[in-house]
Amino acid sequence: MATSVWKGHITFGLVSIPVKLSVAARTETISFNQLHKTDHSRVKQVLFCQAEDKPVDRSELTKGYEYEKGKYVEIDEEDLKSIQPKTAKVMEISEFVKMNDVDGVYLESSYYVEPDEAGEKPYTLLFAALKDTGRAAIAQITMHSREHMVCLRPGKKGLILHTLYYQEEIREMSEFRTDTTRLSKPELALAQNLIEAMSGEYNPVDFKDTYRDRVRAMIDAKVKGHKTVQAPEPQELAPVIDIMDALKRSLSTFKKPVISETAPIAIDTKATKPRTSKRRLG
Repeated sequence: MATSVWKGHITFGLVSIPVKLSVAARTETISFNQLHKTDHSRVKQVLFCQAEDKPVDRSELTKGYEYEKGKYVEIDEEDLKSIQPKTAKVMEISEFVKMNDVDGVYLESSYYVEPDEAGEKPYTLLFAALKDTGRAAIAQITMHSREHMVCLRPGKKGLILHTLYYQEEIREMSEFRTDTTRLSKPELALAQNLIEAMSGEYNPVDFKDTYRDRVRAMIDAKVKGHKTVQAPEPQELAPVIDIMDALKRSLSTFKKPVISETAPIAIDTKATKPRTSKRRLG
């Protein structure tokens, strides 16, 4: 059973639902240890006091905030506990919004929301109501030493919570430029035809981290006494000079009829589609 990272109540109006959160996803990676190259012994990071010029134990540490260069104010755990907002235990829903109105760039981390003791019925009520109305709930919650803005939405079997970035944490969209006036109608039509040809249902099982697999294979080979596992050389891609030609040749690999420059987009639904993905939230 997954470990709970937060326990408290979801509230909206006068309804209160006891719940607990558990991490829905985590990054899988291969970790390496730092070794001394000459004798392969494990090295350790040593905490060092600059003033006394000697190592210190972790039990001697405290938090400090640098308010001026070289000047710190000491902050301990009791200080932090004394200013915790009510969102440390209560997730109060402030509003309900259309899920499509939540731009994916704001999504940070995902958590499963489970009903705690005696919370099954109101939990199910909120889940069903959100699912039937196509809405998501916006609230705030304090965990991991910060207050998060969150979005609650119905998943396939229960509620899913996403922590959201605050507006000041999002890069300004003015940094990006898209000039669609440079596109011709035939180019856009061919691109749309290619997207239709490559469209399919998103299935995450179809995707694997092949780099992690190659790292694991290399490690296994070294453990068995081999030097390494040779990875295939990456294919060099030539720059696209003629975008119309590239689109037409791409379409031909998917057995789709290439439209003329004046004809409307025609999609051959009988052609064999490759198994690709069309990402959607949910």
